[in-house]
Amino acid sequence: MTIFARSLLASAALVTALATQAPAFDTRAKAAFVIDQTTGTVLLTKRADDALPPASMSKLMTLYIAFEAIREGRLKLDERLPVSGHAMSFGGSTMFLDTTDRVRVEDLLRGIIVLSGNDACVVLAEALSPDGTEAGFARLMTQRAQQLGMTSSTFKNASGWPAQGHAMSMRDLTLLASHIIRDFPEFYPMFSERKFEFDGRAPSNVNNRNPLLGLVAGADGLKTGHTQEAGYGLVGSAKNGERRVVFAITGLDSTRARAEESEAIVNWAFRQFAEQTVVTKGTAIAQAEVWMGSAEQVGLVSDKDVRLLLPTMTPGGIKAEVVYTGPIQAPVTKGQQLAELIIQPEGLPETRVPLFAADKVDAGGFLDRMMTVSGLLIKRFAEDAEEAM
Repeated sequence: MTIFARSLLASAALVTALATQAPAFDTRAKAAFVIDQTTGTVLLTKRADDALPPASMSKLMTLYIAFEAIREGRLKLDERLPVSGHAMSFGGSTMFLDTTDRVRVEDLLRGIIVLSGNDACVVLAEALSPDGTEAGFARLMTQRAQQLGMTSSTFKNASGWPAQGHAMSMRDLTLLASHIIRDFPEFYPMFSERKFEFDGRAPSNVNNRNPLLGLVAGADGLKTGHTQEAGYGLVGSAKNGERRVVFAITGLDSTRARAEESEAIVNWAFRQFAEQTVVTKGTAIAQAEVWMGSAEQVGLVSDKDVRLLLPTMTPGGIKAEVVYTGPIQAPVTKGQQLAELIIQPEGLPETRVPLFAADKVDAGGFLDRMMTVSGLLIKRFAEDAEEAM
């Protein structure tokens, strides 16, 4: 048996006028990761796995654990939590809580999402920590992150306050954001709220810092971050029709640069890529040779339509190969998996599609087998004669 690879370029089963290379985006961010969440396509990666200071973007992990606790009944939205001296001691972005407060969980969630309250994070952390401390909650955050597949994340606190060893990668932040969007649709609308006024306190600190909410139609999340060490960053998301883009960037030098870069990334992702059907269910993509069968070939088809996110510019064909080990020994059953279609758009991940027999091919009778052998002999004689010339 031999592995056969048949190259295809805009064949009858593959749509034409597709792009061969993704348009590059040269981000100013120190690190970045951009995905099309709808298809799972990675659109941009830059130092995406570097463990970097995430600043307030790591509050998303505190929120994720709080959302889980609410769903599981361990925490209630209308439950009031006490504020410790440790929680009250935080500066930076806060809800201006003090130890006389007992704050509703729902207000704490909005205080984190809209106001980026460090004190609100600590109140929730101490309530949910196995040992009642923020440090214990940070260990829980790290453990839960590992379970979610976030392999470059280590937490030392609940808020992203600068601390040695507190780090996340842009890939991990994007994965976390995607989990929040998919796992907690009942809470996700909070991330698009533009304003939250808590008990009349700090009227100058009521607006959501996410610049995308005022710049891009369909933008609905998630969280900004800034410290001197980390620079300016954002975990963002926007939806356009059926598509959703999720991204994380960090290391920008100003709020303006963060806003401009975030807007540019979302516009680029939506304008330069489109989801297209590249394989139609039941349409023969190629023919596989059959050995000792009632037919010499059998059609190869997909059992489903295949849609991929592809660049919209630079028309051409997409590179693809059908790979199988053959010739296929008869008999062949209709629907039997025989091959694999490998689609390789430049600049984007490859996609592998299993291919199946379009029809059944019975084992050949005596005459069929004789014809097969005779054909091979004739071919061999012709090759020998050509070599002798």
